[in-house]
Amino acid sequence: MDTPTAQLADPSVTWLILMPNDHHSAHAAPPVITTEHLAVHYGHRSALEDVTIEIRSGEVVGLLGPNGAGKSTLLKVMAGMVPVSHGICRFRDRAIDGPERCISYVPQRSGAEWSFPISVLDAVLLRLGRDTPRFRRFNASERERALAALRSVQMDHLAHVQIGALSGGQQQRVFLARALLACGDVLLLDEPFTGVDIPTQELFVSLLSDLAQRGTAIVYATHDLDQARRTADHVILVNRRVVAQGPTSQVFTQEHIRTTFGGQVVMLDTTAGADR
Repeated sequence: MDTPTAQLADPSVTWLILMPNDHHSAHAAPPVITTEHLAVHYGHRSALEDVTIEIRSGEVVGLLGPNGAGKSTLLKVMAGMVPVSHGICRFRDRAIDGPERCISYVPQRSGAEWSFPISVLDAVLLRLGRDTPRFRRFNASERERALAALRSVQMDHLAHVQIGALSGGQQQRVFLARALLACGDVLLLDEPFTGVDIPTQELFVSLLSDLAQRGTAIVYATHDLDQARRTADHVILVNRRVVAQGPTSQVFTQEHIRTTFGGQVVMLDTTAGADR
């Protein structure tokens, strides 16, 4: 049985328990997003410095770091929402200088206005509004697409409930349903597993795995080392700069984790002798 990373009473100590991981990544797939020496500054404050990474088709990538490490900023750069200060971010062979139709972004749930008086179905349909003339009503085909997305996240029975009446996990499912409507080459998710129950986490993992198998590149931000170990093909440790990137078996070392998160790291390795 998997044993999660545990944060002890002493916040400076992190226990990282490594166990067998069966994930394998298709490294032959071409990169869909690349960054080269990317930097982002907010005024005089540096959010990211010298970030060079590749995100490949069909790969699930965990972006890990402490609060304030620049994870959300990096996702927003890839989504075309935040401009770079130096360097470049590319989607395939062109620079990203604004939102891309083929890149979907799911923000943190806490950043949404859940008191807005619309239903779950309407909230999902609004994702199609980007491709619909402003004053045209959604047609039957579009409504069915939205209901199908809600069925995928097991929320179709709440289609007509006001979004403010939903639990945290249900709200996160609505966000994912919106993304599924437009999901193409890349899906970016900011802390999708935070504050949701275990069934919702398991549903998300299954859906993301299915999307990756169809060729979608998945990148999600998290601070949960064990979640990334269990679900990601590739991980990137970031704390304003890239500390390390690659398979968890290579990246999750005491030195890398300590450099990224600070404090003292105690590692128990149960992978010895396991088939990799």
